[in-house]
Amino acid sequence: MKRNVLFLFAATCLMASLTAFAQKYKSASDTAKLNKELTAVSNDIAELTAELTIAQNNLPGYRSKAEKARTDAQGTAQQSSDQAYKATNGDLGDAKSAKKKAKRALNDAEDASDAKDDIKKQEKKIDKLTAQLQKKQKTLLELEEMRTTIRLMHQ
Repeated sequence: MKRNVLFLFAATCLMASLTAFAQKYKSASDTAKLNKELTAVSNDIAELTAELTIAQNNLPGYRSKAEKARTDAQGTAQQSSDQAYKATNGDLGDAKSAKKKAKRALNDAEDASDAKDDIKKQEKKIDKLTAQLQKKQKTLLELEEMRTTIRLMHQ
């Protein structure tokens, strides 16, 4: 039983000191480097936050543009279909008009597809920025812990 208590005590001490040995900045002389990295990481976080905010604010615009493009595509597709039906019983002018409306419907459908792709790109950008921001915030937290450890060791 004594052996287990001794082992548990040694393991606890080892775990507590492990964080101090694992950190990049350990002494008071490293404080300048630590502060420089803290500033750089803080600036990166500010930039990423600004980019993320802009991307999130632009997303509704992309969505409304895509919805308008989809609605336009549906409307021109219906017009094309109506004109094609008219052309089956009509003359050459009706056929040319049907061809023109079909081309316009195709262009509108491509615009709707492009707008949908823009939404996907914007969402991927938001996800990427969010991941980068979380990584930088984790780094900032680790640096703050190092700063705290250095301060506690040198009091």
